[in-house]
Amino acid sequence: MAKTLELQFATEFGKTAKITVDNPKEPVDEEVVKLSMAQIIAANIFTTASGKLVSAKGARVVDRNVTDYELA
Repeated sequence: MAKTLELQFATEFGKTAKITVDNPKEPVDEEVVKLSMAQIIAANIFTTASGKLVSAKGARVVDRNVTDYELA
């Protein structure tokens, strides 16, 4: 079971950019996420093919389960 925190940002050209964080501390504190996203935008250190990050759109925890089967 792998969990990631997906931070979704609007870019200057109207697209969505995502930053993922592996194994987030749970429970996720929404205020800390909002503040962190604001700091990422203010620092202006990430640029995407669709421009700079301009606003926070959302955040979500993605839980992925993988089951391997030995076939040989």
